[in-house]
Amino acid sequence: MLTLKVSGMSCGQCAQTVTKAVEALPSVERALVDLKKGQVTIEGDADESTIRQVIEDAGYEVQGRA
Repeated sequence: MLTLKVSGMSCGQCAQTVTKAVEALPSVERALVDLKKGQVTIEGDADESTIRQVIEDAGYEVQGRA
């Protein structure tokens, strides 16, 4: 399990965008976004750099591990 701090998420649509982007990766089982904490928790075996890139490609900034 990996939890990343993500800035720029402010609404349900943002959470859905990040969730869909991360869950599209073949080795991700589930992505859970916590808007209040500004975090996304990823379950699966995806490479952290790949996850970071997908989130950033969706328009959000990864600030590091939570």
